[in-house]
Amino acid sequence: MTTTETIELSIVMPCLNEAETLAICIDKAQDYLQRSGVVGEIVIADNGSTDGSQQIAVAHGARVVNIPEKGYGSALMGGIESALGTFVIMGDADDSYDFAELDAFVIRLRAGDELVMGNRFRGGIEDGAMPPLHKYLGNPVLSWIGRVLFRSPIKDFHCGLRGFNRQSILDLHLQTTGMEFASEVVVKSTLGGLRVSEVPTTLKKDGRSRPPHLRSWRDGWRHLRFLLIFSPRWLFLIPGAIAFFVGVLGTALLGFGPVVVGSVGLDASSQMYLAALAVVGYQAVLFAVLTKIYAQHEGFRIPRSRNFERLERRISLESGAVVGLILFVVGFGMALVQLIGWAGEGFGAQDPSQSVRETVPAALLMMLGAQTIMAGLFLGVLSVGLKRR
Repeated sequence: MTTTETIELSIVMPCLNEAETLAICIDKAQDYLQRSGVVGEIVIADNGSTDGSQQIAVAHGARVVNIPEKGYGSALMGGIESALGTFVIMGDADDSYDFAELDAFVIRLRAGDELVMGNRFRGGIEDGAMPPLHKYLGNPVLSWIGRVLFRSPIKDFHCGLRGFNRQSILDLHLQTTGMEFASEVVVKSTLGGLRVSEVPTTLKKDGRSRPPHLRSWRDGWRHLRFLLIFSPRWLFLIPGAIAFFVGVLGTALLGFGPVVVGSVGLDASSQMYLAALAVVGYQAVLFAVLTKIYAQHEGFRIPRSRNFERLERRISLESGAVVGLILFVVGFGMALVQLIGWAGEGFGAQDPSQSVRETVPAALLMMLGAQTIMAGLFLGVLSVGLKRR
């Protein structure tokens, strides 16, 4: 290892007070490098250990990189950025993964795969190595959601042992600092079109006497939140479109009079709630569309579709203003007709149900028009920013 170009593999381990097991993990990684003949290094991304982990790492031939920003993702990104190898294999320093058996990862990386995930469910999980909540609910459910939302081939999203082409991962510009980093790697690799694969790996019970850093419900929610937020189609667009169409259809039908469905009667009060549902749904749709346009303009690697590209070409400040103005004027015209009719009756008492049935559609159209105009203005702001850069 006389020059950086000769280093093929960096084995990166995040570390926060892992004195009990760190030496074992480093020694196994050293054994692998010696046995396989792979030219490599071992990098310990230390996140502020106070138990002497740094000294242990140096004594066993590893290179220590101090990462001041707290968090699992922060530690790993610091280690990856400091790594000198073409390839990186990362794994926890709790002796739950066998760093002496990395051949399958290196084979796939040399074959051109840019992300190689370990799969603990294929390789085997030792008794007591994974809590039942994680084994039968957390990991399978979150991995399934990830496969559905992002069409990922990965069946074990949260395996801590994984390898990748260092530059390919750096090009993804990963942002998360906590445990959701594990999901971000898989999601952005899939969306970015990286060549992704899985290899079986085993999971043993970790060798530490203290509890793990992972917090089941908190970190599980953070993973789920990341998956949903990174998929605006499923979180905003589809639910918003359904809410919008149900709200508009219901508002229109009730504008002609009460509707009876079975033993349930719907009237003016239901119409108001349906109009509110339409407004919220429309706002969700606008948010999803604007979010995707912004992401694509900023260069995020997300899938593009012909339908969306055609829609994007037609959306502008001017088109939004025109459509919004038409909706607003139609709604205002309906309100004006209602006002004129009321004036013709001498501004006297009105039938509450009939009045509301006429008022709600007009108010809904004006609100949708205003939302559309403001969405167009926001798109104009984005365009100005892009031209300025």
